[in-house]
Amino acid sequence: MELALSGGHVAGFIIAVAGVTALGIYAGRMVGSAQDFSVGGRRAGAAVVTGTIMGTLVGGSATIGTAQLAFKYGLCAWWFTLGAGIGCFVLGLGYARRLRAVSLVTVPQYLTLTYGSKIGPVSSLLSCSADLFGITSQGLAAVALLASMFNISPYPAVVACAVLVLSYVVFGGVWGAGLVGVAKVVLVYLAAVVSGALAYKMAGGWSGLTAVLPPYPWFSFFGRGVGVDLAAGFSLVVGVASTQTYIQSIFSARNLAEARKGVLLSGILIPPLGAGGVLVGLYMRVNFPETASDQVLPAFIIKFLPPVLAGVMLAALLIVVIGTWAGITLGMSTTLTEDIYRRLIRPAAGDREILAVHRVLMLTAGLLSVLMVIGNLNSLIMKWSVMSLALRACALFFPLLGALFFPGAVTPLAGTLAALLGSLTGAVWYCMYPGGIDPVYPGLLASLLTLLAVSRFSRRASSSAG
Repeated sequence: MELALSGGHVAGFIIAVAGVTALGIYAGRMVGSAQDFSVGGRRAGAAVVTGTIMGTLVGGSATIGTAQLAFKYGLCAWWFTLGAGIGCFVLGLGYARRLRAVSLVTVPQYLTLTYGSKIGPVSSLLSCSADLFGITSQGLAAVALLASMFNISPYPAVVACAVLVLSYVVFGGVWGAGLVGVAKVVLVYLAAVVSGALAYKMAGGWSGLTAVLPPYPWFSFFGRGVGVDLAAGFSLVVGVASTQTYIQSIFSARNLAEARKGVLLSGILIPPLGAGGVLVGLYMRVNFPETASDQVLPAFIIKFLPPVLAGVMLAALLIVVIGTWAGITLGMSTTLTEDIYRRLIRPAAGDREILAVHRVLMLTAGLLSVLMVIGNLNSLIMKWSVMSLALRACALFFPLLGALFFPGAVTPLAGTLAALLGSLTGAVWYCMYPGGIDPVYPGLLASLLTLLAVSRFSRRASSSAG
């Protein structure tokens, strides 16, 4: 499938990128302190909360990765955005009130209220390790996008995107990610809805697709097998409910009502985006099966949309990928700055020093992400996002549930060991049995059993000593 950018494509691309870049620069002027940088001064409204969440969740996996997976397996690609939407409802209806009851910045800070200071650095490092997998998925999507647009090799594409990520967020923090996220929501909806609707029409509707493709695997939610696809959706739900970036948006809101509205609106808006990617993937499978799977969505946009509109949509996709990459990077740097540097290394650090460390850590994360992407150029985009959320959930989901709802029943030792053993079990299982049961299940089971057993043992030991 031959692709070439016209002057109209370039013009639309430049207009969209320039507009969002100007918004990012404006957002950077709002940063006057470390608290402004990490939680937006706790004055974000529902729109910025929604923008922050969708600016991270709706990234390369939800768009380019969904179209890629649908091109290869069909409707099961929708699980990513469906699971993400359900995870947002868990945050808004289950977590928001309790999280807003304390004035904190990170998930590890919340965990230390119940489990003591030892779990802070443990959970911080485990969470940041999982973040590297999420960053890899965005880098792979960026490579696919730039390769289809400009016909360049992967290596300069990765470096160019890393520079864009750091430029986007170093001077904006959550305000940059949130305000740009609002613009992103509009642009990516335009790209997803228009592309999906056009693909559906050109395919001859649902009857046109089903006349060519068999029901299984193309129109099954379990096209890769019940175990694989159910685990993917479940990983999204528990992963979103355990991730610093999304929970940080709740902390950044001006009040509980705005936090809840922003999170629930995200849960409503995210799934339809995936439907557009699925329709594009199915159409391209029927009509252009020789297309490189990771380039399905940008190739469709370049070939079938009017040039200026296509340029705007390509810019939207690039902004989506960069924004998600930046959001994960922001979450990593916030966690390491607050829970490792401020708590363990420099408790007396001033506001300016903390802000400087925040930005240095983001630069470091950017360099690491380049290495991760270059080392995994031929893998599925979606694989890395799901793995990231699953490993994070194995470490933090049950300890966080215990801290939120049963703080009197769980013990400090139990929480710390549950985080360690859950993450370790998931990682080891993945390495030893890559084709077996999804690692999210044994990892979560190990975390839950450790939390229950050690809590019971600790209470008995304490009672006996008393």
